[in-house]
Amino acid sequence: MKNLYVGNMSFQITESDLTELFKAFGQVRRVRVAMDRETGRARGFAFVEIPNDEEAAKAIAGLDGKDLGGRTLKVNEARPKTERTAPRSSGVEGEDGADSPTKITAKPRASRVNLAGSPQRSGWGIQRRYS
Repeated sequence: MKNLYVGNMSFQITESDLTELFKAFGQVRRVRVAMDRETGRARGFAFVEIPNDEEAAKAIAGLDGKDLGGRTLKVNEARPKTERTAPRSSGVEGEDGADSPTKITAKPRASRVNLAGSPQRSGWGIQRRYS
């Protein structure tokens, strides 16, 4: 069995559209269009499972580079899914906890006078920890 990657798809293409397209090359076991978790919209790629390796090779040869819905399809054998070992970094230095030398903190935005009569500072502040 081969798992094929179908990329550069139009966002309007459905699983049934892909099923019909790939059936011309043989049996299709499963079609999964990748959907965005937040918006529920298609992400522009899909995976198609074809049980017969020869039929999968014919589908790749016949559909890779084909124009569908105004876009040129990219069809090839899917790479195996890899495990993620660590969560993605946010890119903000100092956000990883107590071992970090820099911590970014938010302060009140408006400049007001507090009850004691001294003005409050506004904006973002950077605190350095020395230990």
